[in-house]
Amino acid sequence: MQALVIVLNKTEVLEDLLMEFTNNDIKGATIIDSMGMIRVLADDHSDDIPLFGSLKMMLNENRPFNKTIFTVLSDDKIPIAMGCVKKVVGELNKSEVGIMFTVPVNLTDGILK
Repeated sequence: MQALVIVLNKTEVLEDLLMEFTNNDIKGATIIDSMGMIRVLADDHSDDIPLFGSLKMMLNENRPFNKTIFTVLSDDKIPIAMGCVKKVVGELNKSEVGIMFTVPVNLTDGILK
């Protein structure tokens, strides 16, 4: 089993992504509001950030938060889930789209099969 973590900056596609998961028999995930480090630094230390960083934050003011999605899946479901993300979100290697990664899960309790 693995935990798939997706930090989604394109929050406007969240519902479409969850529907794509459901359509591919991926039925459990936890979604939390999250915020990137630069945003926190801009809020707490706006005087310490160079002009370029402040300008970047002003341009991104309409998207200060992102969504972090956690799901624990069997190894065979991970490529399917990652395919869902790429289908809905597009390529993650573009700026301000998001990231995803997996972490091995050795033990679980409370996950229904």
